[in-house]
Amino acid sequence: MSWSLSVRATRNPELVDAVLLAAGKSLYIANAFEAKCKSVLQIFNLVTAVEADSIRSLEDTLASLPPDRKLHQTIQGILAHEDFGDRASVSEVLGKAREARNFIAHEGMNVGLLPELRAVSLAEHAARLRSAVSDLAVGDNLVSTWCYEISEREPAPSIRNHYPEMVDGWIFGELDRLLESVDFSQDRELTIREALQRRKAASSGS
Repeated sequence: MSWSLSVRATRNPELVDAVLLAAGKSLYIANAFEAKCKSVLQIFNLVTAVEADSIRSLEDTLASLPPDRKLHQTIQGILAHEDFGDRASVSEVLGKAREARNFIAHEGMNVGLLPELRAVSLAEHAARLRSAVSDLAVGDNLVSTWCYEISEREPAPSIRNHYPEMVDGWIFGELDRLLESVDFSQDRELTIREALQRRKAASSGS
């Protein structure tokens, strides 16, 4: 383990850039999901506070609302407020999305040291990232639907029927095209003999 950047050349610079871009886009969706969860809980809390004391001023009511919490607590607050028809299903969707958000936030960019990255390890990381994004997109779709219907007072549009697929294509479309062109057989680790031969050839040429 050494510096994150190096004077040594990166093996697969285009692929590295594509994986890091996908991780960055994933983080955008993850942060938006968390912000929307907080917004939904704040609205639920506001409604509850107004119903409990309709005489209090709006300014005082807003000041009395609980502060933002961690995502797990926010989701628990949402589940406690709303009377969902299938609470277990909603809880599972939001729970998986929260775990996906945590993976993306803490491990999404953790691809390893750039000069040492092989195409196969980048592909494996992208697969783990994609699995997390899949769970995240389902949860984000649910919360986005709530946000839209609360603010617009009408049923959510048809985007909710294909939103997870839209997210996947936006994040991984270019990466998929690059991976299709990679020859993984040419991107393996060198054997000790091959490494010594390469070092010898480099020394004789200098």
